[in-house]
Amino acid sequence: MDKNIEPNVISELPSSYKLAHTLDLQNNKKQFFLINGMAILSAIILIVPMLFLVPIDSLFIIDFSEGGGGIWLYILRFALLVLGSILYIVLHEFTHGIVMKLFGAKKVKFGFSFLYAYAGSKEEYFKKWPYIIVALAPFTIFFVIFAVICPFIYKTPWFWMVYFWQVQNISGSMGDIIVSLIFLGKPKNSYIKDEGTSMRLYALQD
Repeated sequence: MDKNIEPNVISELPSSYKLAHTLDLQNNKKQFFLINGMAILSAIILIVPMLFLVPIDSLFIIDFSEGGGGIWLYILRFALLVLGSILYIVLHEFTHGIVMKLFGAKKVKFGFSFLYAYAGSKEEYFKKWPYIIVALAPFTIFFVIFAVICPFIYKTPWFWMVYFWQVQNISGSMGDIIVSLIFLGKPKNSYIKDEGTSMRLYALQD
């Protein structure tokens, strides 16, 4: 391996790196309201126009015709909606963890703090671009999956179930998206320490 190539993940930060930027999505009120405000706004933007294309009452249709499933299919649909929403949160964080591992992280910690579920590596530092990939991986993967499924169930009772998952994916990933946009403008040789709900970016000092 070329010794001049900086690793994607390191456990000890060189003394030439200094703290350059801090994000605290839970304790910094300005950042907290920015992230959650954008999450709510994105959900509204996604849901309201769709109401005119696919009436939400289609979600509540009970088909009593022969082979229609009746009340049991209706119950199944809502059960899947709730269970799927919970499963999405687990898979979202698990995806973060998998991509962290792929980049070389040794210790990934999962947790839940107030409004946030998170995956982080408190004892390791990620190079900027690998970190951005880690941050955006769940959003990108699930966005594509739900975007592919939705056209096939358009205007069926199942559409809003999957579309709600897509809304959850986009609005719930708003923290990852905003953090990535902020770090995008930082020096490419920066390293980032992710502690779950707070991130610290360290830049190389001249």
